[in-house]
Amino acid sequence: MSVTSPMRRRRGSAAPVAYDFRSPVTLTREHARALEVAVQNFARQWTTVLTSRLGASAGVALDGLELAPYADYIDSLPAATTAVVLHSEPQRAPALLQIPTHLTMTMVDCLLGGPATDLDIAFRELTQIESRLMGDLLDHACADLSYGFASVAPVTFSVKGLRYNPGFIQLVGASDQVLVARLTVDVGPVSGPVTLMLPADPLLGLLRSAEEQGARSAQEDASHAVALTRLVEGIRDVPVEVHARFRGRAMSASDVSALAVGDVIPLHHRADTALDIVVGGVTLARGAIGASGTRAACLVVSTKEES
Repeated sequence: MSVTSPMRRRRGSAAPVAYDFRSPVTLTREHARALEVAVQNFARQWTTVLTSRLGASAGVALDGLELAPYADYIDSLPAATTAVVLHSEPQRAPALLQIPTHLTMTMVDCLLGGPATDLDIAFRELTQIESRLMGDLLDHACADLSYGFASVAPVTFSVKGLRYNPGFIQLVGASDQVLVARLTVDVGPVSGPVTLMLPADPLLGLLRSAEEQGARSAQEDASHAVALTRLVEGIRDVPVEVHARFRGRAMSASDVSALAVGDVIPLHHRADTALDIVVGGVTLARGAIGASGTRAACLVVSTKEES
């Protein structure tokens, strides 16, 4: 069951809307309006790009916004469709743009110089050439999406990959709330429902952050910047324990209880394998064992980002 946004309620009837206690996240009227404006900006911009790139009259219209659990959104999609996995910065959150198969094939045919008609072909995955053509069109869609959401926060979107079976796409937790924008896209006489999915928490976080920044005075902004600088400097001086670990091995309880002085425990760690450098239970780097004077030491040979 989805949680209907205030925008959706205003447009609908006065009938009561069921409340799903599994999904307590709701959109305030201000947030719903801000997101509506952002998606409408994207729709207008994408309409212009589709018309110019496809050489056919195109239109993108927003039908509605809603909050729903991710699993419910995935269940609402066709079993086979074109699902474009997106990545957004700076929140590093995934997103999904779903385009029905018949509309995708019409777009590809237009990019190849064909007319805007429903090809009425059975579902199939895009070929390498078709994927590259669509990839260029989707890159423009990402730029339009970034432009549309500039009114909310400076967010950039990029294409991460194409998938064709939504049931196997696990971008967030099944019960996590997502914002779903339902659009109608027309390419000539061909029309189809398109959906845009964005995780709710990062998006609402951007909206709240923008509200807080807008509510602060210049003096409060300066005080906030000073406090943030002091916090960062203070964190740098916090002492943390660093461990260099061999890879362990599993042993039965009886073997452990039978250990005696002089027993040798073979480890599942090759002599030429680097040690794990661990802080707070998280492996941050790899190191080679060595010595520094009379003490054992570990030489960092790679970090987590490099490995």
